[in-house]
Amino acid sequence: MADPTFDLLVIGAGASGASVAYEAVRRGLSVALLDAGDIGGGTSCRSTKLLHGGVRYLELAFKTADLAQLRLVREALLERGHWLREAPFLAHRLELALPTGTLWGQAYYRVGLGMYDALAGRQNIGSSRLLGRRQLERTLPGLKACQGAVAYSDGQFDDARLNLLLALTAAQGGAELRSHCSVVELEQGSDGRLCSAVSESRDGVRERWRARVIVNATGIGSDGIRRMADVSAAPRMLTSRGSHIVLKEQLCPAGLGLLVPSTDDGRVLFMLPFFGRTLVGTTDEACPQAMATHPTDAEQGYLLDYVRRWFPGSSATVTSRWAGGRPLLKPAGAGLDSSRVVREHEVETLPCGLVSVMGGKWTTCRPMALDTLEAVEQQLGAPLSPPQPLPLIGAAETADGTAQGLEQQRQELEALLEDAPGRNEQIAHLQGSHGLNAKALIESAPAADRVPLSQVIPLCAAEIHHAIRHEHARDVDDVLSRRCRLAMVDQAEAQRLKPQVEQALDGAGINPAA
Repeated sequence: MADPTFDLLVIGAGASGASVAYEAVRRGLSVALLDAGDIGGGTSCRSTKLLHGGVRYLELAFKTADLAQLRLVREALLERGHWLREAPFLAHRLELALPTGTLWGQAYYRVGLGMYDALAGRQNIGSSRLLGRRQLERTLPGLKACQGAVAYSDGQFDDARLNLLLALTAAQGGAELRSHCSVVELEQGSDGRLCSAVSESRDGVRERWRARVIVNATGIGSDGIRRMADVSAAPRMLTSRGSHIVLKEQLCPAGLGLLVPSTDDGRVLFMLPFFGRTLVGTTDEACPQAMATHPTDAEQGYLLDYVRRWFPGSSATVTSRWAGGRPLLKPAGAGLDSSRVVREHEVETLPCGLVSVMGGKWTTCRPMALDTLEAVEQQLGAPLSPPQPLPLIGAAETADGTAQGLEQQRQELEALLEDAPGRNEQIAHLQGSHGLNAKALIESAPAADRVPLSQVIPLCAAEIHHAIRHEHARDVDDVLSRRCRLAMVDQAEAQRLKPQVEQALDGAGINPAA
């Protein structure tokens, strides 16, 4: 039987790759989407969970008169509004306080954040405001004494599930989706142009994927695919490890996050509400690609030091930590130690036809995808069709329809779930993960599988089985780190549930060790 031929093969199912596949399917292309690991299992599930324009990039833009940084902030603010509107069950508005010790500092931040609000234009989600000393003490009890703060709005979201639902929606639209499937070879035709890729599954099975265009969306792994296509391709990627810790203590009980305006090494730091706990991040350490997901004790100590500086009475009990490698794009022709690195993205097309989307940030994955499809269009030699509506799985066709549907579904879930303490929290969790599909998931499950398994995150057995059967989960970490965020919040609690997930995988005929 002949190998199938796709219009587009996308290598890498992180935020950018899943977005490319989703937007390509909407334009009528036949698409295959492959990932060497889990869907969104790399950098894309290890962010600070913020949809934001980047306050520090705005400050840098004005200090250096860098229009590229200003464009990046403007684009990201527009995209922040897009995701808050299109996926309200996965993303929500979050207010953050930027504290200062002086009235002059307060005025400086007020002007800067007023510009931040203005750049969002019609996508503005709330105006910045002044917080006096006493207001700050009430909303952030335990914070060290400050003159006051300026509060501003950004978005907080579930990065892993948005990534997953983009990929699953692309599959629903016709894309072939494979996880735990590594590309090991790229093949060229007699004309020297790429025509196919060879993949290898975890159990050693190889497949050939023929495609008219191949897109490399592998983030920090981009140079490896580029060299696979062309051994002379000069390296373009730098990896910066961003480490995070989660504290058992709820330092932000009123839901107001904290932005530490400047660390000793000149960066900013976030302390954010996170599943009833506190997320602290991030560090910024250049590292080899292989070490991108391994936070060090020194980085944890660095983050804890700032927690204790700003919350002197906190005991700061770490329940989880993780790291992700930011795919920083160095300017073409610059050395690998170049300091001229920004969070912009670039779409490159090699002479062999490989299209690589590199750099960027989570918030701007959609513009990255659209720019990539412009390069794909050039390779195909014909204009793409206009995009057709394809609502994200769990959402309705309109934002208003999603909001109304969630409210109605909430009442239906109350009737389906036992009237017990924590029911409201479970409903919020189910809708926050599955949107409008939460009712169908619970309705199809036996009563015993609807009972929450943990007080940290009210995950139930029905969700574990759903993740394995319908969401491409193939091992324990897929389920407990990305289909829900339990391992990202409390690693000991995730370890407690590990046997139950292993049993579910075994029952589905999946060997997690394979």
